[in-house]
Amino acid sequence: MTIEFAVRGDYIQLDQLLKATGLCDSGGAAHAAIAAGQVRVDGAVDTRKRAKMHPGQRVDFAGESIRLMAEAG
Repeated sequence: MTIEFAVRGDYIQLDQLLKATGLCDSGGAAHAAIAAGQVRVDGAVDTRKRAKMHPGQRVDFAGESIRLMAEAG
């Protein structure tokens, strides 16, 4: 399943994105998943907890795909 997520401003941190989409229950859970190499950004494993995610990027985690979009308006 693909989740479309509207980014407010220029970016959202990777750990915050996983929490905001409900794929992780807490920031700690997001940090653990990222550190364990379970998160892919644009097809490549990314272990940077606070990596800046921008509209146009794709994040894959736990069988879900998140497509980042610019906030309308």
